[in-house]
Amino acid sequence: MSKKFLVLALIAGASFQSFAQTQKKAAPVAAATEVMPVDPAVKIGKLPNGLTYYIRKNAEPKNRAVLFMAVKAGSLMETDAQQGLAHFAEHMSFNGTKDFPKNELINYLQKAGVKFGADLNAYTGFDQTVYQLPIPTDSVALFHNGFKILANWAGYVTMDDSEIDAERGIIVEEERARGKNAQSRMQKELLPVLLKGSRYENRLPIGKLEVIQSFPKEEMRNFYKDWYRPNLQGVIAVGDFDPVEVEKLIKENFGPLKNPANPKPAVAYTLPDNPTPLYKLVTDVEFPYHVAMVMMRHKGATTKTVADARKNMVVSMINNMLTARLNEIKQKGNAPFLEAQFSSGPYQGGMIPGTDATSVVAVSKNAEEMSSALKAVMAEVERMAQFGFTAPELEVMKKNIEAGNEKGYLERDKTPSASYVQQYLKNFLTGSAITSADYRYELNKKLLSTITLAEVNAAAKALTKQQNVAIIIQAPEKDKAKMPTEAQVLATIKDAAKGLTPYVDNTVNKPLLEKQPVAGKIVSEEKLQGLDVTKLKFSNGVTVLLKPTTFRNDQIQFASFGAGGTSLADDKLVEVVGYTGNIGSDGIGDFDNTQLRKLLAGNTANVAPYISDLHQGFNGGASPKDLETALQLVYAYATNPRKDQAAFKQNMDDFRVMLTNKNVTPEAAYKDTMNAVFTSYAEREKTPEVADLQKISLDKSFEFYKDRFSDASGQTFVFVGNFDVEKIKPLLATYLGGLPSTGRNEQYIDRGIRPLPGKVEKTVRRGIEDKASVQLTFHGKFDYSVENNLQLNALSDILEFKVLERLREKESGVYTPNVGFSASKLPTPYYSISISFNCATANVDKLVAAALDEVELLKKNGATETDVEKFKAETQRAQELNLRENGYWLSYLTSKYRNGDDPLSLLTFNERLKLVTPASVKATAEKYLSGSNFVRGVLVPEK
Repeated sequence: MSKKFLVLALIAGASFQSFAQTQKKAAPVAAATEVMPVDPAVKIGKLPNGLTYYIRKNAEPKNRAVLFMAVKAGSLMETDAQQGLAHFAEHMSFNGTKDFPKNELINYLQKAGVKFGADLNAYTGFDQTVYQLPIPTDSVALFHNGFKILANWAGYVTMDDSEIDAERGIIVEEERARGKNAQSRMQKELLPVLLKGSRYENRLPIGKLEVIQSFPKEEMRNFYKDWYRPNLQGVIAVGDFDPVEVEKLIKENFGPLKNPANPKPAVAYTLPDNPTPLYKLVTDVEFPYHVAMVMMRHKGATTKTVADARKNMVVSMINNMLTARLNEIKQKGNAPFLEAQFSSGPYQGGMIPGTDATSVVAVSKNAEEMSSALKAVMAEVERMAQFGFTAPELEVMKKNIEAGNEKGYLERDKTPSASYVQQYLKNFLTGSAITSADYRYELNKKLLSTITLAEVNAAAKALTKQQNVAIIIQAPEKDKAKMPTEAQVLATIKDAAKGLTPYVDNTVNKPLLEKQPVAGKIVSEEKLQGLDVTKLKFSNGVTVLLKPTTFRNDQIQFASFGAGGTSLADDKLVEVVGYTGNIGSDGIGDFDNTQLRKLLAGNTANVAPYISDLHQGFNGGASPKDLETALQLVYAYATNPRKDQAAFKQNMDDFRVMLTNKNVTPEAAYKDTMNAVFTSYAEREKTPEVADLQKISLDKSFEFYKDRFSDASGQTFVFVGNFDVEKIKPLLATYLGGLPSTGRNEQYIDRGIRPLPGKVEKTVRRGIEDKASVQLTFHGKFDYSVENNLQLNALSDILEFKVLERLREKESGVYTPNVGFSASKLPTPYYSISISFNCATANVDKLVAAALDEVELLKKNGATETDVEKFKAETQRAQELNLRENGYWLSYLTSKYRNGDDPLSLLTFNERLKLVTPASVKATAEKYLSGSNFVRGVLVPEK
């Protein structure tokens, strides 16, 4: 059983973007009160009609551009009769425009290799609607049409009556797919507290279902005409193109757009103060945890000046240093909380401009320990406020920020276009600064050298000022009576400040490795022609594959594998050694995780050992300058793992809580059932119960871990990135060639874990909402080969085209049906193709029948030429991007050598792609969608 991190949907809201900031070219660093200069590499202009545009030439990725069209309008602009229509307007933009009727827009782009959902997409927030279109630039006609598409969204959506009516059901299903759960139910109770007295409280972007299902069509058109206007719109274009030509295209396509004669004012809404603390206890029968959140709201500011940048850096330091302290408490094994979080930043992810908040979260192990958990976390916040941080803590943080600053600067000419687009989008929407990489690099260096401990500690104290306080308690319904009262919670927060002492640093001052390994020797070397891969064999049996690239300036990634894994543990011992996968995350030797983090401050090296079913090995990476440290970590994890009794106790406590609550959510019960079906109820694959924890032994898990890494003779390492093969050979010889080796020549054991054969139907009845989840899976043995894999991939993608068109567009019964394909070679070749979707309970049988009807039609008629054209275009375009990514090459080479396949098969990819035809898809469907091995799994509510 591996350590799982709790993912808590604590407070729900709209989806917000994270904005990367990476540019180049700079002006001198400004004084603290001055506005930071705009990066001269971006062209910012405004048309006579008020539309703003941003243009930047950028060659990463090559022959690609990212186009955005943003509207400063969202759900806040809706009238009571229009609630949900901002989001509805976004949907309608894909259902017919002046130049692209009906679904022609999506069809046109798919044929060009632009994938709907993954590439072509949009989102709606409270005060913004944003459309994104990554598009190739090596086709002049396609690239030019990209701007026509954006302009069609901006002002020429047709809003056809029949399309509006068809889309109503799809949006209802979107709300069902994303909501109808404990999170959405609790959200409805929390919003009146979190957004009390503001317009945000009653304007969630999804809207009201009663409005969506019945609004007069003219309301839709009115909203579009009122708010989709050029003086509220921005166009962003970044990519491998001629900026002069792009500016001309923007003027041609967007210049004719006109503003309404009497435009409605765009009002900026705020959140009023609350002088007394707001409090809310909310429970739900399907919520599995006990959570307390304390929020202290304060005034925020858009980042425009050097002073703003300085404040942001200080706050980031505080967030990370206090988070490190909370993690350290958990590492010690006696934490009174299950999880703890601290963060200061934009309130609710930036939902309300100009509003920041400090948030403190405590997750307790049960209802009885809620007060002690909250007190422990608040005590750390108060300890920070009273005594501040220590000089060593700040030194660690500065080293880490400095390392990130250096890395970002070294990668400045490899920054992907999507990163620039996000920064310009934020500038358009909020007015935040657009700085160059050179300016930012020098500014960060200056800030790091001048930020003092006293300044950080003063800011930390200010961030914890208890004003505009909101306290949220969330718990399972069954424990409602056991939860502390409002008075008790307030008393707990007050008491947390009493009797505190300063934090004591626990740095261990010793080297990572006590002595250097005895280096091994290279016994063979060969070149893999056509792929620029060098293969080395060391005297201890370790194999190393090296692929130098120039895709990134400051990145090396690596992975390794050796046969064995947990398959070598007998069925009766699987639970006994069930902690093995966590040993590597508990530290190294004398260093616990906290001490290891401090030792590696400023170092980009990261390494994680793993033990899977069939293999064990390492995943990691580093900047070229830190590669030696990464290799030292590999050696240390293999030869000197940490046996941490405190961490073991804490993790067992965490597991106990998670397992106790695991079946509270309907999805967890459904997942357990499906897992049992797909493993034929194998004992070693079952989801553990609380009683099973007693069988786990740290001693035996530790010994199993050591055994798995005691013989490196079967390990194969793959390195991809910016390195010189000859220069890194000595490092590889020392730390990989020096790994212990016994020459056991181990192999994994095939434990016979397979899905149940034949036709299987499982219906799980759990939950209280009208929401069903369906999974239809065809599976079986097959002849694993690159040819068959590609044909199965084509079948899966084309089936998804069909299912999407049938279930979403024709039936209006689902939001996002998915067809997934997997093929594995080890331990025995096996494939599966699954159709999955969420829908109304009453529609399950109808939609299952419709999905299976599309399967039968595909078997009978095969794919259309258009279907095949779309698949080939999307696959070809994706492959062009993949071939310039270190991560793709690492995954490709690792899988090929792990499976014993020919890595040179990549060179004939285009020839295999040509073999995908309507007839080949038909033959593949007949063979692999026969239904002889078929699982129908359905989750429906209890009533």
